[in-house]
Amino acid sequence: MTGMPKSPRGASKFSDATRERAVRLVVENTEAFGSEASAARHVAAQVGMHAATLRRWVREARAEAGEVVPYMDWKDRRIAQLERELAEWMGSEDAIVFTTGHQANVGCIGTILEPGDTVICDSGDHASILDGCKLSGAKLRPFRHNQMSKLERMLERAAGDGGGVMVIVDGVFSMEGDLCDLPAIVELCERYGARLMVDEAHAVGVLGTRGAGTCELFGLEDRVDLRMGTFSKSLASCGGFISGPAEVVEYLRIASRPFIFTASAVPAAVGAALAALRVIRSEGPELMARLLDNAAYLRRGFDDLGLVVVEPGTLPDGSEANTPVVPVVVGEDWQAVLLWKALFDSGVYTNVAIHPAVPPGGALLRTSLMATHERGHLDRALEIIGRVVADFPELPRSG
Repeated sequence: MTGMPKSPRGASKFSDATRERAVRLVVENTEAFGSEASAARHVAAQVGMHAATLRRWVREARAEAGEVVPYMDWKDRRIAQLERELAEWMGSEDAIVFTTGHQANVGCIGTILEPGDTVICDSGDHASILDGCKLSGAKLRPFRHNQMSKLERMLERAAGDGGGVMVIVDGVFSMEGDLCDLPAIVELCERYGARLMVDEAHAVGVLGTRGAGTCELFGLEDRVDLRMGTFSKSLASCGGFISGPAEVVEYLRIASRPFIFTASAVPAAVGAALAALRVIRSEGPELMARLLDNAAYLRRGFDDLGLVVVEPGTLPDGSEANTPVVPVVVGEDWQAVLLWKALFDSGVYTNVAIHPAVPPGGALLRTSLMATHERGHLDRALEIIGRVVADFPELPRSG
């Protein structure tokens, strides 16, 4: 540009001592500011120079000291560390971190599948799964929620479609809170030669001995091709990941457009997810037991109030497959919104699930639990809910 200097601003006016001090400040502040780039901007503003020049000085100083000039700064190293620990936790060869959970599903499904392939999805699958399917251009064959006979019919039809076939299901369905029938799904996929991906967004940090999700709970980790997880539930952060074979994960790194053409996760989100993951791996069993006990308690409380609650399903041993998502069946959207507002005004916060998150006429009052909820909290909530629902005689009732 006319009038602009050809070299970075003021680069030649600084003494060697100032240069050494500035480089030292960048190195010392990288951890505090989350990345070398952030630290360089901060220090450059203090000394009145261009951050790009300061970062170049840091690279030159490292090279002179015999260090390998790193490609990744602090944030990137932490993301790589998070991916390694996620892969270890999930028992997979590798993992890739996306900026959001939505991007993880869209970026994986939209990259692996292509026109000519067929993707088979449960009608209760999360919207991000369906968005990825649409992006891929693959032929979509949905089946009725958790109906294995319908899944088998779709697999039979997909056999004549000519391309690859992938089945994608939620481990724990986000709205209904019930589990997929994973043993039956695995058996059908193997019988018909289909690949299987499980969205563990609402299951990681909750189910299984390690908290690795539905696949671990059923002992089927080695028979599922890909697993997706998110940081915005049990990991209390923002982001998502895909775990699976190393060659698939590496392909996503170089081919997934939602991964390549977006900013990586901010340092705070990466650090929070990594810290939460370590808490789950060290203290998980106690926390998960308390969480699921709270969910069972609230479910019994709803039953005592005569409310209709979505059943979570059963485990192979016949026991109830409890999850922290406990939804009450409401029916019509308008009634669900009015009930949600009445509860909110009375001091109880819930989520309302209406179309298109659920089928028309299938509105839910969606409650979710935490390990830190105490019985006093739950008893107070049940007392308020019981009082409020008395004003809604059209609500579905059990018995």
